[in-house]
Amino acid sequence: MYADLALGLALAFLLLSLLVSGLNEAIVRVLSIRSKFLWAYLRDTLDGAGPAGRSWLPARVRDVFAALPFARDPRPRHSDQPAPPEPVPLPDQETRTDDAMVTRLYQRVQEIDHPKRGRTSISDIPPERFAVALMELAAAERDGVEGLLEKLKAIRSPLYGHLQGVWETAQRDLDRFRKGVESWFDGEMQRLSLLYKRYVKWVLAVLGLAVTLLFTMDGLEYGKTLLRDNAFRASVAGLVEADAYGGLKERCEGSDPVGCITDTLSSPALVKVLDHALVSVTVPETGDPSVTWNGAAWWDRVTTLSHWPGYLLTYVALLFGAPFWWDVLRRITGIRSRR
Repeated sequence: MYADLALGLALAFLLLSLLVSGLNEAIVRVLSIRSKFLWAYLRDTLDGAGPAGRSWLPARVRDVFAALPFARDPRPRHSDQPAPPEPVPLPDQETRTDDAMVTRLYQRVQEIDHPKRGRTSISDIPPERFAVALMELAAAERDGVEGLLEKLKAIRSPLYGHLQGVWETAQRDLDRFRKGVESWFDGEMQRLSLLYKRYVKWVLAVLGLAVTLLFTMDGLEYGKTLLRDNAFRASVAGLVEADAYGGLKERCEGSDPVGCITDTLSSPALVKVLDHALVSVTVPETGDPSVTWNGAAWWDRVTTLSHWPGYLLTYVALLFGAPFWWDVLRRITGIRSRR
């Protein structure tokens, strides 16, 4: 019975965590947050701050999911043309634009792009592709890498300092320079991923609270219901205990015994607890599913202080994330992961 309790809690928290992750992924995909996050970093690194002197990459959580989706869009315009066979050299200081380097980098990687509302959808650039794109830009300059570095210094690109250090470390060897650029860019992408995950944790925390309150999932109540439900089913399965017949008779008094018993045994604790959501869906034995608005009952549960310790338990459990609860469920059931 206690093993069933652990299994039921892990399954419930896994399902709700998957819902939180799904909502977050839907928001990120609809608003193209990952792509905007990447190109905001590239603009800061390649061309520097924006026209207003502000960094393109948001500094606060509020900016990531407020400024990026609805304010400045750092992504280049999508182009369905292949990359130009010959890269265009960098402009001089007098003729440069605010996106000179970003535009030329996009031209070298636009083959992996597909349109999304007129903007690029590229959200990941492999380090090898970035290094090759830089080598192609260097080849377009008269003095190769030296000429590219001089142009970057002239237009005051923040990329100059990074590439200058890699060039000196590579002892002016092109192959070692290309590998050094790959290693540097790979490290930058890992740092950017950690920054992005730090921002997303706050969004997941908000979504976890919203899901907990939407379903009014009281973890303590669910555990108690699960224990009672499992004990009742075990006694019914035994058929030799008088309590089983008495319990069924009490539940099904005044109704069709066959239908009542079927409904009792086909409604596990998880289904019963989720019936307290703001909107519940009922699937009858015959006919179409029905949607029920539980506004009054939902508000009564939300405003009942005795449920809040259970809400807190559920909320903290959701903060662990779906991978954690999948691992717990796998350990309880003995399922082995295959790679």
